[in-house]
Amino acid sequence: MLEIGTQAPDFTLPDQDGREHSLSDYRGQKVVLYFYPRDNTSGCTKQACAFGELYPQFQEKGAVVLGVSKDTVASHKKFQEKFGLPFTLLSDPELGVLQAYDVWKEKKLYGKVSMGVVRTTYLIDEQGVIVKAFGKVKAADNPAQMLAELG
Repeated sequence: MLEIGTQAPDFTLPDQDGREHSLSDYRGQKVVLYFYPRDNTSGCTKQACAFGELYPQFQEKGAVVLGVSKDTVASHKKFQEKFGLPFTLLSDPELGVLQAYDVWKEKKLYGKVSMGVVRTTYLIDEQGVIVKAFGKVKAADNPAQMLAELG
């Protein structure tokens, strides 16, 4: 995980509509940047839907929510439409941002070792500095936890 108090690495990635987003586009706003393994899996769906339900409260607190996975733009579009997600999903199939944020790691499942995204959420302040970092978060609880962190 990246250190609290460090500048968040800037990036440019396409969203579910193919539009480019850079982290620097959000200067002046708090950013909840969450990394998740895969669209349409049970944990990722719970997490995304909970962020969606709470999204108006994030907006009230001046925060934007960005979800990042290695899924394609087309996959993100289907996921967003299926669940009516009101926030931006960013596609990182090249793994550049996943690696820059130290969330692409070796994982073990039933004794099998593979590489994948460790569910991680960062809170980035208006100046682009990481103020909170949570690794191995519980999918269903993470959105409420992040809303509480905003105060």
